Amino acid sequence: MKAKAIKGNSLAEIRSALLETAAADFTPSLAIVFSSISQDLDDISEMLDTEGIQVFGSTTSGEFMSSEISQGGIVIMLLDIKPSYFKVLFFETGDKSVLEISRQLGEEGKKVFSKPAFIIASGWLHTDGEEIIKGIEEGFGSEVTVFGGMAGDDLSLKNPVVFTHGRKSTTGIVTIIFDEDKIAVKGIATCGWKPIGITKSVTRSSGNIVYTIDDQPALDLVIKYLGLDIDLDPGKDVVTDIGAYYPLQLERENAVPVMRTAMFGNKEDRSLICAGNVPQGAKVRFSLPPDFDVIDTVVAECNDLKNEKQQEADAMIMFSCISRYLSFGVMTSEEIDRVVKVWNAPMVGFFCYGEFGKSKKGKHEFHNNTCCVVVLKEK
Repeated sequence: MKAKAIKGNSLAEIRSALLETAAADFTPSLAIVFSSISQDLDDISEMLDTEGIQVFGSTTSGEFMSSEISQGGIVIMLLDIKPSYFKVLFFETGDKSVLEISRQLGEEGKKVFSKPAFIIASGWLHTDGEEIIKGIEEGFGSEVTVFGGMAGDDLSLKNPVVFTHGRKSTTGIVTIIFDEDKIAVKGIATCGWKPIGITKSVTRSSGNIVYTIDDQPALDLVIKYLGLDIDLDPGKDVVTDIGAYYPLQLERENAVPVMRTAMFGNKEDRSLICAGNVPQGAKVRFSLPPDFDVIDTVVAECNDLKNEKQQEADAMIMFSCISRYLSFGVMTSEEIDRVVKVWNAPMVGFFCYGEFGKSKKGKHEFHNNTCCVVVLKEK
């Protein structure tokens, strides 16, 4: 497998970059496309399809090729890989539940390869991240490889889209199923966030809405406990930018904590609306704002993955939470750059609304505030 990454701020620039990759020994059959919602997704897909290249696509809240971050642009990983080694599928939830569609996806993987690995992107299904993982496991089995991210939409929080040639949807799931007998798919979901304070209990919640923590209104507790200076303008229904800096860590027995971003605070009922489910009764801790130690932890876990499971890579993909970008600021490029140097392979990625992957000591699951790194290597 050969890989080349290209980028541009328009279809014309992408077309030009694609032409520059043309070589006798490079004939891409698969494109991993991360694009701003402002771009013409149909034209991008049509251009690639005309060249005989299958499309796995997601809109973003910022995209990057290596450590070069753009807003409003397009990045594409072109893979010269035998078509028999992968399959691109697109599912629309429609009248079926996310669980049902994801189960169907897992079953399809079992049909096409004896050892499949799933790279996925989903639309506006942030409250159903766990259902996606659960469904794939029910369809295929618990020992399944799943990495990916939830589409972004330049932080408008209205209509993130996943797409392939001829199809796109805000409530769809697009996937590449790789044959792991031919292509090694290894990855790590890592965050590096440090907990602060004592463990607290979620005393009332429903799905992704947390009403009370230690029997206190969740929003009020966050503001008081963390000493936040938040705009409580009475003309606004919600407050934002809470979880980007102080995400919740859900503690679990015999597993590393999983992160949950508080995307909004409801000023009427004083609840927190999170980018993923928070079970009632869960034990949680807040997190410290990031510093360079967070990046050191991420890079160290990537090096562990390299040394223990995957020494070399033909290509790299990164799904990084938009909350990391909001809170890291200029440090984000350094994190990306240092991760790229672990394998020194072509890499593209985007800032997303949730991540799918396996932590160092955990299982494949849904994350927030996390950096999910995936490496691909032909065997």
